[in-house]
Amino acid sequence: MISGFATSEGTKKFAQNSGVNQANFKHFQNLSLSNVGMGTYLGDADSKTDELVKNAVKQSIESGVNVIDTAINYRSQKAERSVGRAISELVQEKKISRDQVFISSKNGYVTNDADVGLGFWEYVKEEYAQKGVIKEGDVTSGYHCMTIPYLSDQLDRSLKNLDLDCLDLMYLHNAVEGQIKDVPKDTFIENLKSVFELYEQKRNEGKIKFYGMATWECFRVANDNPQYLSLEETINIAKKIGGQDHGFRFIQLPYNMHYDQALLAKNQTLNTKSVSILESAFSLDVGVFTSVPFMQGRLLAPGVMPEFGELKPSLRALQFIRSSPGVIAPLVGQKSPQHVSENLEIMNVPPLTEDDFVSLIKKLTS
Repeated sequence: MISGFATSEGTKKFAQNSGVNQANFKHFQNLSLSNVGMGTYLGDADSKTDELVKNAVKQSIESGVNVIDTAINYRSQKAERSVGRAISELVQEKKISRDQVFISSKNGYVTNDADVGLGFWEYVKEEYAQKGVIKEGDVTSGYHCMTIPYLSDQLDRSLKNLDLDCLDLMYLHNAVEGQIKDVPKDTFIENLKSVFELYEQKRNEGKIKFYGMATWECFRVANDNPQYLSLEETINIAKKIGGQDHGFRFIQLPYNMHYDQALLAKNQTLNTKSVSILESAFSLDVGVFTSVPFMQGRLLAPGVMPEFGELKPSLRALQFIRSSPGVIAPLVGQKSPQHVSENLEIMNVPPLTEDDFVSLIKKLTS
């Protein structure tokens, strides 16, 4: 297994040697992180896609991207393995060192293993139920499980899949969204405390550096919605468990020109003031990564993306997101060499200045 984790010195060296515009690195938690990251969600669970994803990760890193995002349930564990092979090959080829790249994964959803010839429930029974990892009642109707035995098991599997001894970031995956239909809110909060205790323990063991929540609805909906979660209250839970040096430092949520709630919805409360989740995260020292930058291609259809600047639609989509105050990077799902090359043309262009971004928002919302 590859040892180590992303460091200040390593990520700074990566940025300096990347050959891309240095304005395209954000500095957070003493790390230099590219303002575009690579996601690995979509694709068939087959060996052809394995090779495409592995090569896309390598091409992305060689093009100046040092943020790679995956999850154990993506392509039934094969996404993690593709990322692991890419990192291993780059390290063996001496093109990077482990301390230069920031790798995140997610756990919480119940997943099978596409490399094992078992059906979904057959695998769950053999690997989890019979071994005491999960018991009756642990899995919600949304195929979600956030018990300590299950999450601990999944972290170890993720590290093995990735061939790493430490993850830079482990997200609890769509926890509110996967639990709230079956679990009362106060019970959910108590369970969340237990999960944070587990993650702090795993930090102490050196298996993860940071933890967070990868979400879909909970940080974007109105505060009277059952799925709503207060970021400040969530941070306070982490502080009670881990102190001021707690590891809850990142969230992930959908954000693009259509899903604009993260920027425009004043649904969070901070010091009695209504603010957006991006404002709240910035004030609470929480880094934000964003998903679905192209809405799986729908935003790239002719005439959908608003005109600004001289960039092609895909680059305008990325420019809007990564220029938003509080966002570290959009995570782009990309597999073919052509799409990687096209998307990462943005790494040669600086993000918008704050004044230009404000002007753009006024233009778009007028």
